[in-house]
Amino acid sequence: MMQPPIISFQVITDTHINAEQDHLYNKHLAQALLDIAAHSSNSVGVMHVGDVTDHGLRAEYAEFVRIWEASKAGLPDIHFTIGNHDLFLGEWSSQLQLYESYTGMKGAYYDKWLEGYHFIFLGSEQGGLKDFAYLTEEQLSWLDQKLGEDASPSKPVFLFLHQPLKDTVAGSLEGQGWHGVIQDEELKAILTKHPQTIMFNGHTHWELEAGHACFEGNGETATIFNAASVAYLWTNEDVYKEGSQGYYVDVYEDKVVVRGRDFMNSSWLDKACYEVNL
Repeated sequence: MMQPPIISFQVITDTHINAEQDHLYNKHLAQALLDIAAHSSNSVGVMHVGDVTDHGLRAEYAEFVRIWEASKAGLPDIHFTIGNHDLFLGEWSSQLQLYESYTGMKGAYYDKWLEGYHFIFLGSEQGGLKDFAYLTEEQLSWLDQKLGEDASPSKPVFLFLHQPLKDTVAGSLEGQGWHGVIQDEELKAILTKHPQTIMFNGHTHWELEAGHACFEGNGETATIFNAASVAYLWTNEDVYKEGSQGYYVDVYEDKVVVRGRDFMNSSWLDKACYEVNL
């Protein structure tokens, strides 16, 4: 009989909450949280990889809080990453302050230790960039140091950044145009020093069945996952698709199992099930 996981957590992204209470995206979030509550008895957290809101509006954050409060029974804590849609309006510092006030997060980047495992969240420190993230030298240096903190090649570190690195996962490939880290090469250089890292991105909405949901690090760099979207999906035909997806993650002594989930239909995505050997 297979041993239970040491820890479990869920990954959601791109909820794009709207100020209209009955908006489809809002309903999708409520469905996803209901699904997680029913299947997450040993979870250490729900990890949100950014674009909490559709336009970074106070009314949208308030609606997110309303949905969370109505759904949180049986759910673990939620931890947020800031996305480009959360920085759409106004000056960066004021948008960050609004994000912090509703999510409870402190700063554009931070880390947490949960049950002995390291979780690190990155975020843009500049607004007005549309789709891109700007990671300062200070943030990158901090990340390098944090990835080495109590590190072991056989123990994963979990990293979350809204925008994907170029030519890694679905949506970031050449010609797809959805990569979005200005310091792409600098971040890649850091990840080659810490190949035990397992990274999750949002931003592209690419459905998990489209292929390239996982970029394998093969012991040379981080293993990277596209986490699709809770609000709506995007296809290889470069078109919108109604749907809502994310991941359930189980961590074992010798591997990490990442399973794609269709939140609309409460079903597993057989084409999006991965094992990362440690």
